[in-house]
Amino acid sequence: MTFTPSDLHLGSASQDDGVPMKDKSTRNGAAAGHVVAAGPSESPSWNILKRCLLVDGIAVVVMVVLALIFTDSDGVLSVVFGSLLVMAFFGLSLLVGHIFSKRMPRAVISIFFMTYFVKVVGFAVVLFAVGTPDWLNKPWFLAGAVVCVLLWQATEVVIFSRQRFLLFDDSSDSSDAVKPKDASS
Repeated sequence: MTFTPSDLHLGSASQDDGVPMKDKSTRNGAAAGHVVAAGPSESPSWNILKRCLLVDGIAVVVMVVLALIFTDSDGVLSVVFGSLLVMAFFGLSLLVGHIFSKRMPRAVISIFFMTYFVKVVGFAVVLFAVGTPDWLNKPWFLAGAVVCVLLWQATEVVIFSRQRFLLFDDSSDSSDAVKPKDASS
């Protein structure tokens, strides 16, 4: 048994009938027509930074309230200090990525690597320079820092996975691009 393309009629409505095609499996149906492709996300690093700061900010408020309930002002200061250290150093790479992604897009990976080095060394320098102040409540400091790190990383992964990146710029006419051969010759 052989099939021809005319035998493959999928449903009663087709473009040949003049009736718009509907996809019955979707809520409102999908009408046939021109679909405009979405472009890349505007400023992905900035979007990630804003969301991470929002999520960590909410977590800091919750931890500050808990520290007020269960400890004294030293616990509150420790939570704020640990959280702000994490947020400052983690936000640094996203801020630098936002600034340099438009100006020097080919150097962004190198710049991210340098900011990672600055984050690690800077974090260590701050901790060694400050030492252990008398007011520092170590468990609350650790809790504030660890909760912020975990929430920051989780938020980064979720927001990054939802970003849209332009992998191929079809609109640019690059002179070094390989031109496709004409199939008619």
